[in-house]
Amino acid sequence: MIDIGSAARAAKATTRSLAALPGRIKDQVLKDAASRIRASESELLEANARDVQGASQGGATSALLDRLRLDPQRIAAVAKTVESIAVLPDPIGHVESMSRRPNGLSVGRMRVPLGLVAIVYESRPNVTAEAAALCFKSGNAALLRGGKEALHSNRVLARAFTDALTSAGLDAAAVTFVDGTDRDGVRTLARLSGVVDLLIPRGGEGLIRFVVENATVPVIQHFKGVCHVYVDRDADLSMAEAIALNAKVQRPGVCNAMETLLVDAEVAGTFLPPLVRAMRERNVELRGCERSRALVDSLSLATEEDWDTEYLDLILSIRVVDGIDGAMDHIAAHGSHHTEAIVTRHHARAQRFVREVDASLVLVNASTRFNDGFELGLGAEMGISTTKLHAYGAMGLEELCARKWIAMGDGHTR
Repeated sequence: MIDIGSAARAAKATTRSLAALPGRIKDQVLKDAASRIRASESELLEANARDVQGASQGGATSALLDRLRLDPQRIAAVAKTVESIAVLPDPIGHVESMSRRPNGLSVGRMRVPLGLVAIVYESRPNVTAEAAALCFKSGNAALLRGGKEALHSNRVLARAFTDALTSAGLDAAAVTFVDGTDRDGVRTLARLSGVVDLLIPRGGEGLIRFVVENATVPVIQHFKGVCHVYVDRDADLSMAEAIALNAKVQRPGVCNAMETLLVDAEVAGTFLPPLVRAMRERNVELRGCERSRALVDSLSLATEEDWDTEYLDLILSIRVVDGIDGAMDHIAAHGSHHTEAIVTRHHARAQRFVREVDASLVLVNASTRFNDGFELGLGAEMGISTTKLHAYGAMGLEELCARKWIAMGDGHTR
């Protein structure tokens, strides 16, 4: 087993050369890695079958198994994602906002890599490829520490990158996958000040809180996704039903799925009965407040705990509210700063919702499922930050960069 401290230091040693690597070479490596992922489909499917079997025998939930499972279509999508990152503009070295000071000195900012980015994640093998590709493209070294659930799948995917690096004559430590799956390794990684420049945990709330509580390095936080859709009194109700169904059932085990539906009291009596029927046809368990149960008495009674729960399953809480202020009050009290949506044809209310709701993505007349790096044009994402330092929302190439000041003079002295 690789010592995580030694692995991190070896990865850190590659950061200086990575920062100076030409974009064409980075793109070549990523395209090669994508080809190797496609070529390893049979090996990946076999490895993933072992992972799924082990997780299933260990009592994994259906949501976790869905995040874990690979098939030919998902493998092709992973390879395509790596290729999509390869064709994005190279962010490193980009100079912005150059201006001339009154003394003639020209000043501006240049994008530079962060250095060594460590990613601790659970269950999703696609994170291995996406994180490696985003880090490498942005000139950062990547240290990948996946969960035990996807260990065999992660090994195959990581090898596609290390083989591509070696083939290009580069140090394979620039993408380092660590096999260890114990929490002590995570604690060690979280305390490597001066080695790890940014730590990004992706997984359940327990993992993320463990990292935050033990870290002495900068950490991107995303504890959970308690996402809401608010159906306004001026909503197109057929549109609202389609959005609510997509947000809940299209893939319930992910962080941008809707967990609570808020409905304006003015339209609740018309909207909820058919919506409940449609949800039940899709095997969604429904829990409602007293006002919603007065309209559809077959709903289970929602508790206070429900409003703060990320189900990651076919379970939905429903609350009837008094207009947009009631909806925003509920979101302020129970939201997780992840994703919030309003369905309305009323322009002023939509603008209020966008301005006043504090979330990393606020949508108008669209499903919460669009809070995704690929859907937002980033190629992929390192994760979704629900804190505002240094990034808020889906993190792509730019969020894996810092900006340093540069100044151009002509013998200037102060």
